[in-house]
Amino acid sequence: MPDLDTLPRPDLDALYDPPAERIQKAVLDRLIDFHRDYLAVATFFCLATGSTRGLDASPRGGPPGFVQALDDQHVAFADWPGNNRIESLRNLEQDDRVGMLFLFPGLDIFMRINGRARATTDEALLARLAEGGKRPKTATVVAIDEVLFHCGKAINRAGLWRADRHLDRAALPTPGRMVESLNAAAQGRSVDAAAAAQLDTHYSHAVRHNLYG
Repeated sequence: MPDLDTLPRPDLDALYDPPAERIQKAVLDRLIDFHRDYLAVATFFCLATGSTRGLDASPRGGPPGFVQALDDQHVAFADWPGNNRIESLRNLEQDDRVGMLFLFPGLDIFMRINGRARATTDEALLARLAEGGKRPKTATVVAIDEVLFHCGKAINRAGLWRADRHLDRAALPTPGRMVESLNAAAQGRSVDAAAAAQLDTHYSHAVRHNLYG
């Protein structure tokens, strides 16, 4: 295994050109109409947080517009049930810095928001962010430091939206198989195929139907 401390370090300024002036000017500290247009159709982003406990990147999704602009310098979104690790929320108690990376299905462009965030139980905001007839337990409000669009070369390198790049579910271990294999290894027994199938049935139903707790 490589020792990270002994790997040669690059001279970044020698290897990479500085960003073009138009790129630098496109980084703003507030939302303008373009950003609001994209937020109105956004259905997915990844939230980056950190603390002395470590770093976390958490997926967030919802119907178009689930991240709402409160004004030109603040956005908000609900926290919905996941695996209950709530690492993002716990990180924010110690370090309020966040990064948001939005993907737009079918488009080769990203939008990024960097800022400072706070989790809240403000009743009016929770009511505003309700989905599926449910009110979230908490919401997160982000004060924007930077907002920018990011080119979609990574999307095209990955062929992310191409149907021929979609994966065959049968080609990889299922969630139930992975959980059962870990349980079996911890208990010193063989994998129970029936238990794995039962876990898969539960998982498939939960991720499609138990979206709001």
